[in-house]
Amino acid sequence: MDIRNVRKPEEEAGEQSEILGDVGDILRTVRANLGMDVAFVGEFVGSRRIFRHIESEAASPFSAGEGTPLEESYCQRIVDGRLPQLIRDTSRVPETATLPVTAELPIGAHLSVPIRLSDGSLYGTFCCFSHEPAPSLDMGDLRMMRTFAELTARRIERTRKMDRSRTEKRERIVSVIASGKPSIVFQPIFDLEPMRPIGVEALARFSMEPRRPPDEWFAEAAEVGLQVDLELQAIRNALEAFAPLWAIPDLSLGVNASPETILDSRFHKTFAGLPTRRIVIELTEHDKVRDYAPLVAEFACMRAEGIRIAIDDVGAGYASLRHVLAIRPDIMKLDRDIVRDIHLDPMKLALATALMGFAGQVACRVVAEGVEKQAELDVLKRLGIPAAQGFLLGRPMPAEAIAGVVA
Repeated sequence: MDIRNVRKPEEEAGEQSEILGDVGDILRTVRANLGMDVAFVGEFVGSRRIFRHIESEAASPFSAGEGTPLEESYCQRIVDGRLPQLIRDTSRVPETATLPVTAELPIGAHLSVPIRLSDGSLYGTFCCFSHEPAPSLDMGDLRMMRTFAELTARRIERTRKMDRSRTEKRERIVSVIASGKPSIVFQPIFDLEPMRPIGVEALARFSMEPRRPPDEWFAEAAEVGLQVDLELQAIRNALEAFAPLWAIPDLSLGVNASPETILDSRFHKTFAGLPTRRIVIELTEHDKVRDYAPLVAEFACMRAEGIRIAIDDVGAGYASLRHVLAIRPDIMKLDRDIVRDIHLDPMKLALATALMGFAGQVACRVVAEGVEKQAELDVLKRLGIPAAQGFLLGRPMPAEAIAGVVA
């Protein structure tokens, strides 16, 4: 297993910052409303208090992630009742007056309330302090602190739930890759005049739980930073499964890849030593590509080796049309939603006609996807669309079955 596309530390920090954003807003509101110098959330971890989020008017006396012994803090004493939650003047409380941290920070006034999660467990404390005494603090301020501590607890629980979900997703994708999945089937692509198979598209299949469409597996992989690794695994599996079919003259192999995968240094090397003139790379990205230049440059290198480039799902949205204009593909794959019931829908017919006319002017071949009815196929033939795939012509099947179809 080769998991190289892991999240970078700065990406993890960015996500953590976004998650804690609400807590930061809460701290900022409390500190400003009470006129305090520092507000923070501290988590109790074993015998230490870890500063998880800090809001300070000036330079903070400590950093997020830093830890101190609980027994040296106000927090432990407040939780176990040795100190009151509201201290207007620390010099007037014997225990705080002698604590080293009081003079070190310094702490003149202090409010702190426990943060308890919905199961009753203690997370830590919600605290704020000023460097000078604050005689105007009252029980109303303490009640406000308790309210915000409860709100913070809900935010923390939401964050923990998100973290658990992300960990589960990542472990699931890592397990798929480690097991050598996904498996691969091939759907034949037919030249319509005369009707004969000219290629196949490799399609990933996931047999493990949860049962769901392949695009949801790839979307989850992207969510946890493993999209490239999963796509590369699928492509390698496709090439391995297709190996016996290289013996069939002129049969092309189409593999799907996102821009991120195409630009990965491992992608181009995957096709080394293969008959590249029979390979088609299908760009599957449905979102806007921010910078086409690297992608166009990479495709130029591939085309120099004979690899053809296809844009998937053309007509499905604005993004696919932008891809066509920027990349100038060799093949446009007409989206299945356009093909579906095209014999009954004049708008779909007009769109397919326009795309066919455009393709003719730029020397781009059109392949219609999702053909399931004879009436649809008849319309496509009348439009002059040269190639198609779909259940009517051939369902996805193992490589050995493809050999039978071609023969």
